[in-house]
Amino acid sequence: MVIVRTMLAGMAAVGAVAGCSMTPEDGGPGAVSGSPTNGEQKIFNPCTELSDDALRATMADPATKSVVTDAPEGGVVARICKWSSTEGPYFVTVWSMNYKLDDLRKNDRVTVLRDVQVGPRIGLISTEQADDDKLRCNVSFPAAQGMFEVGVGWRYSERASLPQAPPCDLALRHATQLEAYLPK
Repeated sequence: MVIVRTMLAGMAAVGAVAGCSMTPEDGGPGAVSGSPTNGEQKIFNPCTELSDDALRATMADPATKSVVTDAPEGGVVARICKWSSTEGPYFVTVWSMNYKLDDLRKNDRVTVLRDVQVGPRIGLISTEQADDDKLRCNVSFPAAQGMFEVGVGWRYSERASLPQAPPCDLALRHATQLEAYLPK
């Protein structure tokens, strides 16, 4: 159940950025109100191009990779994979999208908490409005293809051990550690 809930949460985050009305509760896609901003440009694939060294540097276990979405071809707007942390009961998710930070700012299903420095890039810390338990936090930063988002999703069954709700300091730490491994 935890895996299904976490997978739905990751898919909801894509829906949140893309403007879909998908939540962990309803599990279904809505109409997309935005469109990718870079046409058919190839986007970085964290599922296959993010190195094991990068994952180990951020204390994510490469052997636990779970593909959320990685379409083989066509009009791909996002590629998403997640890994279990070796530090606690949570997942580290990496989104690679051709949406821009402005798309995220305009999305009414996302709460942008603040601007943040992620390595040399200026990004955003955000949460999903549907996350009533405050178990997830995402850090988004720009890339030539659109943006990357690094998120932390605490396991629901372990919510009593959550050090911060939502876990944004933890998400920022992981984003900062992974930023150097992701294309500009």
